Amino acid sequence: MTPNPALDETYTVPAIVLGTTHRVAAPAVRAGGKGVNVSRVLHQQGYPTLALAAVGGPTGEQYTAELTSSGIPSVLEPATAPTRRSLAFHDSTAGSTSLFNETGSALEAAVWARLRARIDDALPGAGCVVGSGSLPPGAPTDFYAALVRRCAEAGVPCIIDTSGQGLLLAAEAGADVLKPNAGELREATGEADPVRGARHLLGLGARRVFVSCGEDGLLAFTAGAPDGHLRAALPEPLHGNATGAGDAAVAALAAVVAAGSGDVAEMLRRATAWSAAAVLMPTAGDIHPDHVRLAAEVSVTRHDDGAPAGQSTPGIEPAGKES
Repeated sequence: MTPNPALDETYTVPAIVLGTTHRVAAPAVRAGGKGVNVSRVLHQQGYPTLALAAVGGPTGEQYTAELTSSGIPSVLEPATAPTRRSLAFHDSTAGSTSLFNETGSALEAAVWARLRARIDDALPGAGCVVGSGSLPPGAPTDFYAALVRRCAEAGVPCIIDTSGQGLLLAAEAGADVLKPNAGELREATGEADPVRGARHLLGLGARRVFVSCGEDGLLAFTAGAPDGHLRAALPEPLHGNATGAGDAAVAALAAVVAAGSGDVAEMLRRATAWSAAAVLMPTAGDIHPDHVRLAAEVSVTRHDDGAPAGQSTPGIEPAGKES
């Protein structure tokens, strides 16, 4: 479920020099938004998926045409509000990407009602539901929390990847999995330390929290393990376009959860590998075939929450213990 989809336009340039003119090739254009990127990765890896969103205006027509041509099963509700754009500028020399994301336009109340009905229609056959991305202006603040509660009633696990108040309310609703990045976690909880921030979300009611920390790896916290957390990382960070890395991680988490597994170490390992494999691709929504090799290289270590994030201690297992 992507409440605020965007038509993604990705420009690749040899180098970005602020305040100068750049001549660029035509951008790679595709239907995006975080949840659609999740579906795109899952579809690429052979998992059955259904992308839900609302689109409108000329941009929405482009969006619908691209998503249809990609072969990804989708239900796109028509809206009066025009679909927003997201512009990515990838500096291939520096290995960095700058994003310019439009905020989006408010959806009519009738569109929200139709989206909820579409969710209800899809729930009986779902192994996992993902709610991902920002909310457009005027959206119900409890949209994700209501999604979590509806999934719980249907007995379907729910993963939420969002920010701000929506993240806190989803935690209070008892989300099965929350997946903020370190910046989103800090903004929502006011905690600079990701360990304290994740524990805050667990205290509100979330069952599991995965925190993306960029080159420092991926952290996992569970309500059933109050004294420690797991950290997954590759021996060396990869460089490239990190635009869709978080979405690839969510796709991996959804694949494991939908298979009925609660193995947090396996969730971490696959999410880290898929996220790294996304960095190797030019556009969001794809992962490199090397994800299988990368998964074998991922180390998963246990840490004591009394120590700073990223440092092993003997509080739970011997320092450096891997799985």
